Amino acid sequence: MNILITSAASDLAQGLANALSGEHQIRLTDLIDVETGFEFVRCDLGHDEATNTLVQGIDAIVHVAQLPPSVLSRSSQPENLEIDFQTRCTYNLLMAATEENVPRAVYASTLQLFDSHDEDWTVTEIWRPRPATDAAILSKYLGEFTCREFAREGRMNIACLRLGTLVTADAAANQPFDSTWLEMNDAIHAFECALTTSGERRWEIYHIQSEFPNSRFCINKAKTSLEFNPQFSV
Repeated sequence: MNILITSAASDLAQGLANALSGEHQIRLTDLIDVETGFEFVRCDLGHDEATNTLVQGIDAIVHVAQLPPSVLSRSSQPENLEIDFQTRCTYNLLMAATEENVPRAVYASTLQLFDSHDEDWTVTEIWRPRPATDAAILSKYLGEFTCREFAREGRMNIACLRLGTLVTADAAANQPFDSTWLEMNDAIHAFECALTTSGERRWEIYHIQSEFPNSRFCINKAKTSLEFNPQFSV
């Protein structure tokens, strides 16, 4: 497949590019210039021909949807920028994708949408999120709605992966245990599964974290439907 990965400056996007490049052709994009050995196209994800050109010839999009910290730090209204990026820019990306007949996308959301729920509850995909007013979290929830509407209109198949707290195995060894951890290699594996598994519906949500005893989030749906098989343990 020809795969477009957004937010190329992020650790997740770079890890995905390296892992997927063995079997797929990779194109990276971001709002800023990124040095990489992969094909890279800088794009603001505006409602213009540049976004259409970005997605031409692409079979699947992995929308990591993470703003570069340098862009946020320069903004006089970082909260508005977060919301604009997850909504307007996601809309523009998916609109261009449908116009260019891209059939599939995977959107990276967050399990922080459930931070206000009791920590003793085991939360599944059927639970309703209660996002805080923090722009970084609320904007992901709005981004989910944007993706869902494209899928429900039958324009493309979209999988939404709500990710736990990303951590590397090395970093985890030096930190207090967090039951919401998602080790980077497990995260990459989840995206690989989402790209290669045909869902029964055009819109699907999956909770993704590494597996621990008494984990806060249930990942049975991802294990069953995506064949997600997390390997990290503490």
